[in-house]
Amino acid sequence: MRKLWVGVGAGIAMCLCFVGLLVIGVYVAAGNIMGAGGGGTVGLAKGSVPDQYQTLVTKWGNLCPALNPAILAAQLYTESNWDPTAESRAAAQGIAQFIPETWATEGIDGNGDGKRDVWDPSDAIPSAASYDCQLAKDVKGVAGNLTDNMLAAYNAGPYRVIKAGGIPSISETQGYVKSIRSLEKSFARPVGRVAPSQAAAGAIYYAQDKLGTPYLWGGDGTKEDGGRFDCSGLTKAAYASVGIELPRVANDQWNAGAHPKREELLPGDLVFFAHDLKDPRTIHHVGLYVGGGYMIHAPRTGAVIRFEKVDAQPDYIGATRVTEDGAKALPKNNRV
Repeated sequence: MRKLWVGVGAGIAMCLCFVGLLVIGVYVAAGNIMGAGGGGTVGLAKGSVPDQYQTLVTKWGNLCPALNPAILAAQLYTESNWDPTAESRAAAQGIAQFIPETWATEGIDGNGDGKRDVWDPSDAIPSAASYDCQLAKDVKGVAGNLTDNMLAAYNAGPYRVIKAGGIPSISETQGYVKSIRSLEKSFARPVGRVAPSQAAAGAIYYAQDKLGTPYLWGGDGTKEDGGRFDCSGLTKAAYASVGIELPRVANDQWNAGAHPKREELLPGDLVFFAHDLKDPRTIHHVGLYVGGGYMIHAPRTGAVIRFEKVDAQPDYIGATRVTEDGAKALPKNNRV
């Protein structure tokens, strides 16, 4: 045991110097990298939507100018977390969570098999897009951004949007529009580079202070946990230290911001690993990127929080650049 801890101690000492330089580098990078640009066709970020739904979301997300695939994906994720069997207490059903009354008037036969099945994503996803576009038509004469007004109509009904002359002064509706627009950034393929995070340095500072701490499944670093963490408990606590509240579960943290390309990773990005690289619902591990191909993470039972290459985990699915708005937009009840 003594040899192990001597090795760990030496490694940590070396890491602290390196990480300290990388933290400074975050702000240098932030000054030199421009944020994502606008314009062009909105595509889906790699790995953001389960592979089985990619084609449907891409096709139907382009049904009308007010909609795009990333917005449609954000709505479906918020409604059901991609679960085609979901049913709410209010009897909302399927992947798009239509209530029976709305489905009766707005459901379409998206796959052309002669049936309108709320439980079939190949009908429900096209129906969600069709319903969005119908709402956009209903409010097209209202001042303001058409997409925002469409989303407000989805939540509050077109009459209230028309009467208010825009997004009505209803906190739930305003929150819904803001959440979907924030989540849109998580599902959209970035155009240009993703804007750097100004909270990254503080999150890294917190995580590096925990190097050498033993892993605990379900650990949040509390007194009851003996100050120990699991992977998502560490990343949650690191960002909480800079005022950003992430969900507890690793695959829920995936949508807390945009997804930079592997070659564009910056210190502070969350790096994720999944059993199925085509399905983010199978994410099982998360670490905090610190630069140079390395991350700080809590790997597994019997190990300690450590500084390790991202490629030490063989199943990298992608990364997220956390933002406060992105974290706030995440559904509070999503669990996979």
